Parts: sequence; structure tokens; C-alpha cells
Amino acid sequence: MDHFSPEKETARAQLSSVESQLQGIKEKSSAQAKKIEEFEIQLAFELAKAKSEAEKAKAEADGIVAVYRADAEAAQVQEREAAETAQTPTYWIAELAKCQSWRKTLEEIHARGFDLTDEIVKARENEAEARALASSDDDDDDGNKSGSENREDLDGEEAAPGEN
Repeated sequence: MDHFSPEKETARAQLSSVESQLQGIKEKSSAQAKKIEEFEIQLAFELAKAKSEAEKAKAEADGIVAVYRADAEAAQVQEREAAETAQTPTYWIAELAKCQSWRKTLEEIHARGFDLTDEIVKARENEAEARALASSDDDDDDGNKSGSENREDLDGEEAAPGEN
């Protein structure tokens, strides 16, 4: 028994050492488990925050896209209306008036000694084109004006640049 007594003490010492090591490992493991739990909680919070920010950004982007789509649709409507307006006789009559005014202004400047012959010719071409478009769209309304009145306007217009 005496012979087993030191072995028994050695075994008890080893057992005690292993128990203390085991206790230390349990404490470390418990501390690590708590840290892992805290990290998981923090990660879940950050994930929820990121999802919330992503949803906000998506909602803002959807709003911006909706505004751009509405603007694009409005622009298309305006383009269609402008195209329809451009084909009306009223539009071309207004364009004709603008062209006539521009030509007369150029002729007045030409009469003061400036050489604007090319510009006047272009203005006459634009005026003739506008007159043709205005009269082709609205033949019934312009039918009352005689062809000789139109020729007189053109003859009077052609005389001005040739004077200088």
C-alpha cells in the first residue's frame, strides 16, 4: 500500500491538474462563446441596418425612376403635340409672318449699304417654303388671295436687293 500511496498522490495531483486545466478551458470556452454571441448579435444588427439602408436606397431610386419616366412621357406628349401643331395651318402662317419680317429687316439693312444679298435670298426661300406649307395645309382659307398679289410681293422683294 505504501508503494501505491505515492502513485495515488501522483495520480491525484495529475487529476487535480487536469481538472484545473479543464476548468480553465471551460472558462475560456465560455468566454469565447459569449464573444461569439456578442459578435452574432452585432452582426445581426449590422445586417438589419444594411438591409434598411438598401431598402431606403431602393425606394429613393424607384422614386427617381418614376420621376424620370413621368418626365419622359410628358416630353413624348409634348413632342407629339408640337408635331401636330407644326402641321397646322396656324403654325405655318405664323412661320410665314416670321420669315416675311426677317426678310424685310434684311432688306432694310441692305438698303443702308450692307451686302446681305445671300441672306435675303435664303430668307426668301424660307418664306416661300413657309408660304407653300401654309397654303397647302389651308388651301380654302388662302384661296381668296389672288396669285397676282403673291407675284407682286415676290416682284417687290426681288427689286430691293438689285437696287444696290
